[in-house]
Amino acid sequence: MLGAVPPPAPALFETARPRARAIALRTAPGGAVLARLRDRTEFGTPLVLGVGAHRGDWVGVITSALPNGRLGWVRRAALRLMPLRTTIVVSIARQRLELRRGATLLRSLAVGVGRARTPTPHGRFVVTDKLRGNAVYGCCILALSGHQPAVARWWRGDPRLAIHGGRYGAASYGCLHASDADLHFLMAHVPLGTPVTIQD
Repeated sequence: MLGAVPPPAPALFETARPRARAIALRTAPGGAVLARLRDRTEFGTPLVLGVGAHRGDWVGVITSALPNGRLGWVRRAALRLMPLRTTIVVSIARQRLELRRGATLLRSLAVGVGRARTPTPHGRFVVTDKLRGNAVYGCCILALSGHQPAVARWWRGDPRLAIHGGRYGAASYGCLHASDADLHFLMAHVPLGTPVTIQD
């Protein structure tokens, strides 16, 4: 059975990068292989995983390859672990995003959130990619490891969560919307693998 993602630690997090061009993702420490992850994402970004747990010689990682709230397990020797002090916390009720480095608040910004039928999912995710935007998504896109479980009927493809441009208020299909000015700031100050906690 896949492990649940524990609540984040208060100040210091870790990211993990594969040491080889592919790594095996398992259901549990020593468990069956779920998938083999390449060292780059589907968008061509170097793969950076969030670290959710340690168990002996194994690391539980947060990845877009799994459902929300689940960890995959990788041998510690297959990963390069790095500390990270940057965190993002999103309040759905307040429609605010706070970016912190340790205890220091770097930016507090307004965000649009999901509408009633396609709410923004709660949980802990990580930033997987930083991408150039377009006329629909604004200047920039910060792709997240999470998925929208309440998919609109017309949606095609992987319903990945992201932080991108668009309308404010409770108007999105689950993604978080921010202004171009705030997105440029996030692009400059948010490392890959940054944990994103979405809560009430």
